[in-house]
Formats: sequence, C-alpha cells, structure tokens
Amino acid sequence: MKKNILLIGGTYGIGKSFIDKYSRDYNLTVASRSKENLDDSVNYIKYDVLNDDLDISSLPEKLHGFVYLPGSINLRPFRSLSLESFREDLEINLIGLIKTLKFVLNNLKKSESASLIFFSTVAVQKGMAFHSSVSASKGAIEGLSKSLASELSPNIRVNVIAPSLVDTPLANRFLNNEQKKQKASEKHPLKKIGSPADIAEMIEFLISEKSSWITGQIIGVDGGLSTLDSN
Repeated sequence: MKKNILLIGGTYGIGKSFIDKYSRDYNLTVASRSKENLDDSVNYIKYDVLNDDLDISSLPEKLHGFVYLPGSINLRPFRSLSLESFREDLEINLIGLIKTLKFVLNNLKKSESASLIFFSTVAVQKGMAFHSSVSASKGAIEGLSKSLASELSPNIRVNVIAPSLVDTPLANRFLNNEQKKQKASEKHPLKKIGSPADIAEMIEFLISEKSSWITGQIIGVDGGLSTLDSN
C-alpha cells in the first residue's frame, strides 16, 4: 500500500524535486497557492499558509507523512531589521507550520506510523552574521520539533532537515551567476552547494521506514558546513 503524504508548498525547488522523483512511490497531496508545475500525478489543494484555512475534505482519512516546505531567506544586518521583519519570518516559518499541522494532526494520528518533516537552516547551529531573523524563526522550529517528537511518540516521528544554501528559486539572488555560485561553493568543505535533489533524498529517507528508529533529530544536509572547517 502506498503511503499518503501531504506537502505544504512544493510547486518548485525542493518540493518539486521530491514530486518528480517519488510521485510514483507515494500518494502525494500538495497544498500551495498555485498549481504551477504540478500535473495530475498529485492531488492539489489551493492553500495560502498565511491567509487560508486548509480544506482537508479532499485529504485521505489517514496520513503517513507531513512535509512543511514554505520558508524565507531574509538576510540583513540586525540594525536594519524591523520588528515587522521578524514577525513576517515567524509567520511563514513557524506560525504557518503550527497552524497547518493543527488542521491535519488527527489524520496523522490515524496512521500506525507517521513522519513529520520540518525545515531549519545551518545558520541556527553555525551562527552567521545577518541571519538573526531567519535563525530566530528556524531555531523556534527546532525547539518545537523536539517537544512534538516527545509528545507524539511512538506512532509519530518528528525530524528537521537543516540545509545550507540550496540552488532553488528562493535562493536565486544569492546564486544568479557563476561567480556567486563558485564563491558559495568554496565556503563548504565539499566545495559545492546543495541541489534540490539532495534534500529530496533526505525527505524520502525520513518518510520511509528506513528511518523508523529516528525521531527528534536536527539533520544537517549542508556540505559539511555546520561541523567542519572548509579549508
């Protein structure tokens, strides 16, 4: 029997890579603002995490996986960040996640084994200048994930993927020419930036029973940046 997986977001970047690779292996539902780049291999629900209530009427009664993909990259000096900037990052990264999960938690609880996957950033562990807003909201996700992993065990696992810079449309302004890509690559011990497929593979691992003894973890998929010297 195929597992029923709900992706929040997923019409481009990491989510789209996962859909392209695994739509035949799972029953996928994508909830996002538009159906752009999606075909009939997935069930689509129109949903804006900041403004809408999620219509769960077309969801399977039982969900085996939940992946929250919306995020932000708001890199500026602390002195130039307004309180509203911090609120905006918290709304998309943390509050949107909490709100959406509350809609579908009962569906997940009906599964004998379900997996929740959230996203953080290498900057939470590494400590990077100009990342205060995004690190604050993503750090909150890490704390939330550990609490939920304890509270929802043993039938629901909760893990967080913490990437470094990944070549997606969200990161385009940092990687929009070869010079920028080369400079970013050199910061990583593996001397390359991440691809959406790198992260999609980790999503699939965490959804599958291959990770059945893993919960409450923050998993760095970051080219070694969080733990190794790049020299």
